[in-house]
Amino acid sequence: MKEIPGGVVAAKGFKAAGIHVGVKASSNPDGNQPLSPYGGTGKKDLALILSDRICAVAGMFTTNQVKAAPVYVTKDHIASGTAWGVIANSGNANACAPNSRIHAEEMCDTIAEETGLSPEDFAVCSTGVIGQELNIGAIVKGVPALVGGLSDDPQASDDAARAIMTTDTVKKEIAVELEIGGKTVRLGGIAKGSGMIHPNMGTMLSFVTCDAAITPHILSELVHEVVPRTFNRITVDGDTSTNDTFLVFANGGAGNPLIDWKNEDYNALKDALLYVCTQLARRMAADGEGASRLITCTVRNAEREEKAERLARSVVGSSLVKSAMFGADANWGRVLCAMGYSGAAFDPEQVDVTFRSQAGEVAVCQLGSALDFDEELAKQVLSQEEVVIDVKLYEGDSEATCWGCDLTYEYVKINGDYRS
Repeated sequence: MKEIPGGVVAAKGFKAAGIHVGVKASSNPDGNQPLSPYGGTGKKDLALILSDRICAVAGMFTTNQVKAAPVYVTKDHIASGTAWGVIANSGNANACAPNSRIHAEEMCDTIAEETGLSPEDFAVCSTGVIGQELNIGAIVKGVPALVGGLSDDPQASDDAARAIMTTDTVKKEIAVELEIGGKTVRLGGIAKGSGMIHPNMGTMLSFVTCDAAITPHILSELVHEVVPRTFNRITVDGDTSTNDTFLVFANGGAGNPLIDWKNEDYNALKDALLYVCTQLARRMAADGEGASRLITCTVRNAEREEKAERLARSVVGSSLVKSAMFGADANWGRVLCAMGYSGAAFDPEQVDVTFRSQAGEVAVCQLGSALDFDEELAKQVLSQEEVVIDVKLYEGDSEATCWGCDLTYEYVKINGDYRS
């Protein structure tokens, strides 16, 4: 397996597009709510991914009891296990607002009419501010330009990735290539997510395209194996969104033998999807709202993987740990404290803690007790773009890694005036 360019258009038979239609008033150069010229200088806010043939599709969604209308519509539309593509907008979550369900359905109706397909052939996603009515007029009028802009050029994936961004500061995009059954198989993904990120998933949208031949049932099994070990292991602020959606489309264009059970081909595809989702998850955590560094916590030598995950998740989710990382303060007692309220049973006197980064590593705790360490070295280690908190137990051979970010002044600033 190797990384390749192309994002969601790297897989055979997929095209994408992303344009600016003016969903949100502040995304228009003139500051007005009415439609702005397509292809103008405003932020891209409408995306489309479309296959040239019907796809097996599987997804996972927010666990929040308050779900946006697009989540319900998408669940209904992919219940058959098949779809052709997805239309998504940023700038408005289409949640808890007048006519939300009607507008989500209208997005599907409009894209279906323009492509000659059926509304049920499309998933629909939205992201942005909650509680405001969607500017459906801008979307409907923009669909012809959106479809007209479909392309398999890598720039099209870039456009789509940027069109689903909200408070993200960088796009999240990746593609890989591997061999399955003597055929070259490609997977490509894009994602958005910066705030309201917390297991299980957050205000994230992520779409993966794949040209492998696989049955919908087995694809669903694959997704449900991968998501708990990737997107469900990131946290930024402890909030879970109304809109988070992860979808995988597989159109069979690679021509590999159909994957219809968990054989070696399934495992190869799982490894590839695990890699794609891990990279996207890491990039979301690193781009957390206001974040200055990525925090990775790995808990090793645990009795069970589930326990290791619970402990690691508690550490990266701790506001005190996140604040210490922002200040590059080796306050390792906060790590043990976060483990202690995780709900997972462990022996505090059988814990080692080490901080590491590109600047080196510093052991700060052994068997639950403080170690003498170089404070200046610790400061250097904790001042890098990625800091790893390595926790060792003395229970078994299982481990898990979770990702988060530091907590900065900028997080409050961003969320204090989010609607403007």
